[in-house]
Amino acid sequence: MSKLQSHFEYYDHTFDKLELTGQQVEGSEFEECEFRDCQLSEATFKGCKFINCTFRRCNLSLMKVRQSRFSDIEFVECKLVGVDWTLAEWPTYSVDADMAFTQCIMNDNSFFGLTLRALTLKECKLHDADFRDGDFSHSSMTYCDFTNSVFMRTNLQSADFTESTNVSLSVLDNNVNAAKFSRYEALGLLEALGIELVD
Repeated sequence: MSKLQSHFEYYDHTFDKLELTGQQVEGSEFEECEFRDCQLSEATFKGCKFINCTFRRCNLSLMKVRQSRFSDIEFVECKLVGVDWTLAEWPTYSVDADMAFTQCIMNDNSFFGLTLRALTLKECKLHDADFRDGDFSHSSMTYCDFTNSVFMRTNLQSADFTESTNVSLSVLDNNVNAAKFSRYEALGLLEALGIELVD
């Protein structure tokens, strides 16, 4: 299958090596579907719904998700460079993210101002990602690389950053109450306050 149809419902379908670069799909619904080794870079999903779907080894870089909904979604070993998640439609009645990313490349992603509690990020590369003004409390962000990612006025209460590196944030500008950090990264947070650490 080389093209997806707009205004169509896909249920329990496996898309293998789907080629959709730069194409647009509008108003379609995907439930319990699996995308494997698909090329979806620069694709536009407008007003679509993804429910209980899995993406494995897919290239979704510069994917556009205007007014699309995501519920219970898992991304595994995917490339998602430059995705602006703020364009998606996030229901106001559900505050949990229902999204998990494992071993994904997520550079230049924007989560600005989103409420995605209990978001799962594991072994991901998140260079230059934007988490400002968002609520990611109770999230699991372990074994990730956050080089140059931005946290400001971000709710990270009870978030788990265990074994994650290059986490640069101000404990005064962000809510990090009960958050977990590896010892070395926690020392960096203290240095950001201008505290001199002595052995």
